Amino acid sequence: MSNATRQSSAAARERLEALTDNSTVDTAALAADLLAVTDLLDREAGLRGTLTDPGIEGQRKADLVATLLRDRISPEALDLIAGLVRSRWSVPRDLAHTCEQLAFLAEIIGAEQSGVLDGVEDDLFRFGRIVSGSKELRAALTDRAAPDEAKAELVHRLLGGRVDEVTDRLIVRLVVRPRGRSLDAGIDSLTKLAAARRDRVVAVVVSAVPLSERQKQRLADALAGIYGRRVHLNLDVDPSVLGGVSVRIGDEVINGTIADRLDEASRRMAG
Repeated sequence: MSNATRQSSAAARERLEALTDNSTVDTAALAADLLAVTDLLDREAGLRGTLTDPGIEGQRKADLVATLLRDRISPEALDLIAGLVRSRWSVPRDLAHTCEQLAFLAEIIGAEQSGVLDGVEDDLFRFGRIVSGSKELRAALTDRAAPDEAKAELVHRLLGGRVDEVTDRLIVRLVVRPRGRSLDAGIDSLTKLAAARRDRVVAVVVSAVPLSERQKQRLADALAGIYGRRVHLNLDVDPSVLGGVSVRIGDEVINGTIADRLDEASRRMAG
């Protein structure tokens, strides 16, 4: 991400956060409007190029989107889009990507305001593990030939009404509009976005048996001491690790499993 795009994206997030401080803003409706604009930008390469052209004055571009979108999206969404097109972008696709990220952030803020963000994070992680464990399911959800409605219906059946509406909308969006990313990458991006909103990091923890509440708290406290931030644990059970726990935070892996130690011993013996 270039410096221009990074600065423009950060400014857009600040505008969104300021807007959603007002509890009267419908974050779900705002997200839907922003996603509609994302889809428009994805379809219309010419429009995307015009709105990111550094040779066109920012207010002219804002006036253009007002003319195109005034009767199609809310005033709040239109204000955010106007701010986006006044900004500078390294490449045209960054505009559409940031617009979608704002939509995801609006949903996450709504979940936080409703007190369900922890549940949304956990449900996203669990869904990702289910998909990664089934080649057939992954194939069905990522089949480019399958109608969007069929894939959305499959998501609804899988979730079975057991998750918050925010989770349902986010997963359906990732499945129906992958925009060149894998489903795993999309879910990972959402969990990181939610964690950043709470100023914490996400740790993927794999253990041989489920951890007790005391063990989870001790592990979270220990990791918080290491990283200097609160840590949200995404927990998975894998009997093949034999014992101990494996912790992944970003690209860093802290491996304390018996299987890992056996592998290390075998490598030393072979050497």
